[in-house]
Amino acid sequence: MLDTVGVVPLFDEAVDRLLARGRSGIASATVEIPACDPPAVAFASRRATDSWFCWEEPDRGFALAAIGTAFSSVSRGPGRFEDVADETSSRSGTAEVVNGPGVGADVGPVWTGGFSFSDRRRPGSTWSSFAPAEMTLPEVSIRSEGGRTLLTVNRVVGPGADRDAITASVRARIESLVSAELPMLDPHPHDRPTIESVLPPSNFEAAVSEATDRIAKGEIEKVVLAREVVVKSGSAHDPAEVFGALRIGFPTCFNFCVGTPEAAFVGASPELLVRRTGRTLATVGLAGSTRRSSDPSVDDHLAQRLMGSAKERAEQDLVVQRIIKKLRKLSVWVEAAPEPEIIKVANIQHLGTPVLAQLAKSRSAVELAGLLHPTPAVGGEPWEKAERVMDEVEAIDRGWYAGPVGWTDWSGDGEFCVALRSALLRDREAHLYAGVGVVSGSDPASELAETEIKLSALLSVIGE
Repeated sequence: MLDTVGVVPLFDEAVDRLLARGRSGIASATVEIPACDPPAVAFASRRATDSWFCWEEPDRGFALAAIGTAFSSVSRGPGRFEDVADETSSRSGTAEVVNGPGVGADVGPVWTGGFSFSDRRRPGSTWSSFAPAEMTLPEVSIRSEGGRTLLTVNRVVGPGADRDAITASVRARIESLVSAELPMLDPHPHDRPTIESVLPPSNFEAAVSEATDRIAKGEIEKVVLAREVVVKSGSAHDPAEVFGALRIGFPTCFNFCVGTPEAAFVGASPELLVRRTGRTLATVGLAGSTRRSSDPSVDDHLAQRLMGSAKERAEQDLVVQRIIKKLRKLSVWVEAAPEPEIIKVANIQHLGTPVLAQLAKSRSAVELAGLLHPTPAVGGEPWEKAERVMDEVEAIDRGWYAGPVGWTDWSGDGEFCVALRSALLRDREAHLYAGVGVVSGSDPASELAETEIKLSALLSVIGE
């Protein structure tokens, strides 16, 4: 059991304040606890009926994990970002926060979750347990950063609530927390998974050809097309094992796992959609890819070729200029790096351009994610026309793939990544996704090969 150093009395004080006010609100308390592994605690402590969330940036030294549901903000349709932004903000405004010594008055509830790529869903979707938009206020969250670990407990308390019952519930949840290690990936020695494309690879090449024809006709400049493969195993895929392997193999990425009682969405994304800190916004324009090599000289040569490719640089510039155009409408100033940099992950390297902006007025991380999604890196340009092309030729349900996944705190700060290099785990099936940007001059066979490189990131973990 974790040493939770007196969080329950502080939480009781928050409840008493809410009951004295006679209004519904969030009771929240945070204490500093001895160092632990937040995702490992979440995986070991979650109940069968729980939703849960894990997020880790190993090289940055940041980890966040959450279990249980105190409140869930759910929406669908074209206004889903605005709905969730408004509800999480208004609910956060009701919070009565009582924190332990040294925690600080600015620390409070954190919301976790994400959004589907599209506001439309195909009938019979494998994503049935994931709402098109959902940010959850967890019952318990644990955050590790800067050499300290904080534990937060939350409940929504209404007028006349049973204080003793609430306290008992919180105490039971806290006492059930287990300090543990993530399990190691342990493939079955005889049970070899099967890997199947949902649609034949030739269909994907035909989709790329159709898209390039429509680009040549001037209908669009770019569209991103994705493939889906399914890994079927003799036993259930373990999200804890997969997450643990990803954070070891992809320490520079945003490693995430969003879980429901029926499924888990797990990935290691290299792409930051938005990081909001007060009035400062950070994002990255990411587009253009090539493989890695174990030979350092070959790896550097591949990076130089990527940097010097007119096609890849044009695709990268399209993404960055679209981001800058959107941010100028919201900001006092916007500044992008003059040249892209090479972003290397385990099996692939990308062109990435950091972009910073100072917001003209306060906007939450959720609101900003909605304003930036989808960038041309995962959607197309112009998006209104590219979306129609994508719908007509891609023929898969992306679900949360390439949508925003992340967290936001009660002040509106937070960060969202673009959910790439990801898989939906449903019992013995894992649905993996990878996409490529199709522009003028794209070659169908080369684009298919690029999806294979991107899929190999998770196939090396799930398909073994």
